[in-house]
Amino acid sequence: MRSTIAGLAAATMLFAAGAQAYPGMEKQAQKQVQSSVDLISVLPKPFPIEAVAFKDSEGASVDFSQYKGKVIMVNMWATWCPPCVRELPAISRFSAKIGSDDFEVLPVSIDLEGNKQVEPFLKSLGMEDFNTYYDKEQKLGNVFPLDTIPATFILNREGELIAFVRTFVDWDDDKAVTLIKSFLEQPKLQSKVSATAD
Repeated sequence: MRSTIAGLAAATMLFAAGAQAYPGMEKQAQKQVQSSVDLISVLPKPFPIEAVAFKDSEGASVDFSQYKGKVIMVNMWATWCPPCVRELPAISRFSAKIGSDDFEVLPVSIDLEGNKQVEPFLKSLGMEDFNTYYDKEQKLGNVFPLDTIPATFILNREGELIAFVRTFVDWDDDKAVTLIKSFLEQPKLQSKVSATAD
């Protein structure tokens, strides 16, 4: 109960101080959704993201600049969020499904007690090998709106936001693999175009 109240309080604080909206975040016309992957919004153009620090499991500072050159999928989650927990096993499998060294999945817990709370929770799920990061101060709320979780933000090789979704997604869906692979191919296509233009 205490963690649920703390989680709701944290969500309220994030909503009040949340990140600014990105181009393409305005309410879209209703479209028919056949897959939860269809809920992912691809931005009309990449949006620069400030490098905000969060922590790895050892407490070392990490930020997105360390992943330049890779497409990264940042998944914001918490132990008190049932849809977040429901996503975790598929997120754990997702990176292997993509099968690329140029892709990184970064699950980031916003639990207020950090790894002290998360590690026993993951162990209780039989997911003690699940690699998560931590943002108990919720600093990422400065660049990502975190009033709703689970929330996933996809950054291109330059560290710019290119897509996001603020709800549960079935990451085992083949459409998710196809979408990420299309993002992985984009810079290669751009380099080929500039190489032929020279």
